[in-house]
Parts: sequence; structure tokens; C-alpha cells
Amino acid sequence: MESVPPSKVFANQVGGHPGVTTTEDGSLLIKPTLPSEIAFYQALLTDPRCENLRDFVPEFYGTLKLEGRVENEAGGLDMNAIKPLEGVPESEKESIVLENLAHTFAKPNILDIKLGTVLFDEDATQEKRERMERVAAETTSKETGMRLTGFQVYDLAADKPVVTAKAYGKSVKPADLPDGFARFFPLVAPAYPTDSAQPTTSAGALHATGLPSEILLPILNALLLDVEEILDVMKDIELRMVGGSLLIVYEADWERAREGLRLLREAEKRAEADVDRDTSEDEEDEDTDEDEIEDAVGPPFVARLIDFAHTKLVPGRGPDEGVLRGLLTVADLLRGRIAQVEAVSVNTLTSS
Repeated sequence: MESVPPSKVFANQVGGHPGVTTTEDGSLLIKPTLPSEIAFYQALLTDPRCENLRDFVPEFYGTLKLEGRVENEAGGLDMNAIKPLEGVPESEKESIVLENLAHTFAKPNILDIKLGTVLFDEDATQEKRERMERVAAETTSKETGMRLTGFQVYDLAADKPVVTAKAYGKSVKPADLPDGFARFFPLVAPAYPTDSAQPTTSAGALHATGLPSEILLPILNALLLDVEEILDVMKDIELRMVGGSLLIVYEADWERAREGLRLLREAEKRAEADVDRDTSEDEEDEDTDEDEIEDAVGPPFVARLIDFAHTKLVPGRGPDEGVLRGLLTVADLLRGRIAQVEAVSVNTLTSS
């Protein structure tokens, strides 16, 4: 990219290192990075071994390099006022520009899941190896291949996200992970009418978090299919992914989530039909209107692999077994949450 667009702090960051910003319209992320991450994104674009992974990573739009700092008290742009940066390592001057996966969501619920059983690079010092081995052993990483890094869930009554910090994910044991998924995928309290656009609340009412089962279950089932597909893709790629994450975002706004699911089902039907047909001008206008609706509403959920600063291809060494274990754990946790929501829904129907 040739120029640096105006940016602001990324408000929805729940994991990773600080310093991520977005463009003014929120559609792009600007993330400080290492040359290794740039190299991996470039490999994703060009290396046929990565072809099947491209659908499961954020769109990569290039890099930005921080050359200097403007020092012009009079205002305006004066190229003579750009001074070289001092004390900033070369590795911290370059950023990657990626799509903001949360941009199309009105009220995004966001979960960052750290993947892998090994948390250090092969060239790490002995001190760092020992420290990161302790971290893996003391958290869920070593046993399950994943850790809940951080997440946010929208409180619809207060109209703001409630953030669960990294400390929670580091404190839980493997047996507590289903509770963590229940916290991130809350089912709306039965007291709220599920046929309404949004839950209505009054003074003293419970926080309106969660989706009704007729919205939450399709999202969970579709997420499970995506995670299983990512797992299948990762089985066929020989790489090592240290410090990478699975990012899950889904819509907390009831009306937008319903509409997103409807559009998703229609898109799936069109794909299944796989019929090439000529369209009239009226049909083209109709399609354009629908495209505009899809752009306005966006998908009801998204699941992508992120954070590749310590990821590299390793031909001849097989897939990353620790990452595969983590994805298997995530799939099992999704199945468990689906079963819980189905059980609650059945009990509600039988008792009504």
C-alpha cells in the first residue's frame, strides 16, 4: 500500500499484542508485525500448498512501513519535518493490513482461542522454552491444545460488550472449558419472548445476554462445520503454528443474526442448485439489491485462523499435531454446547 490511511485504536481486540488500529471506517486492521508473518501471508497468496487454507484466514491487503514521525507544529504536511524514528527496532516499523473480521457485525461477540501445545519457537532460548512449557502445563494448552485467550459478549440491555480478560482463560482447567463456552455462547433467558426482534428489559431485569435457541443452534452447528473443515485442511498442511489463534465472531443482535442466517441459507441453496442461468435486467437489479442487503447485514458468524508471526511451512515434517489437538477440542466443545442448548430447548417445550 502506498500511503498510511487515518487510523484509530481497535476497540474490539480481545487477544494478541496491543497496538492494533483500524482505518476510520473500521473495515481494515493495521497490525504491527514481524517479517515472518508478512512472509507467511505472502506464501498463503502464492504457495499451492496453502491454497485450501486461504478461505480460513483474514484477507491480506499488503504492508505499511513506518518510516518516520511528522514534527511540524505549524500544521499541514511538510516533508522536511519528517524525522527518522529513533529507538524503534526495524522489526516493529512494519505493519500488515488485514480485513477487520468484526466490521460487518453490529454487536460482535468475539472469542480468541490460542491453539497448540507448544508455545515457543524452535530457536527460542532455553529460559523461554522452560517458561513457556510451564505456561502450557499450568493452563489448558498442554492437555487440550487450546486456551481461551479472551472474549467479549454483548450485554444487550446496557448496549455494550462485557469483556472477559486473559486471566480467566489462564485460570481455568480443562474440565472448566465447557463452562467457558457456555459463557461465550449464552442462551437467552426463557423469560424473554423469542419471537421479538430484541429482548425487552425493565429496571432490575437480568442482563439481556444471549440468543434464543432458534438462532443460537444454527450458528453453533454452522460454526462446528467450519471448524471441522479447518481441521481437515490443517491435517494436509505441513507447518508449525506457534502463538496462532482461532478467532470466532458471531452476531449478538437478534434481528441481524436472523437475517444473516436467512441470507446464508439462501446462498447455500443457490450453491447446491449450481445452475448457470441467464438473468434479465430486472433479475440483475434484484441481485444487486440483495447484495447490498448482504453487505449491510453481513454474515451471522465467522471463524478464521489469525496471528502467524511464528508460523512457517515445514515440508516433510507433517502437520502440527498440537494445533490439530486444539481444533479437535474446539469441535468437541461446540458439540457439547449444542447438546446443552438442545436439552434446554426440549425441556422448555415439554414444560410449557
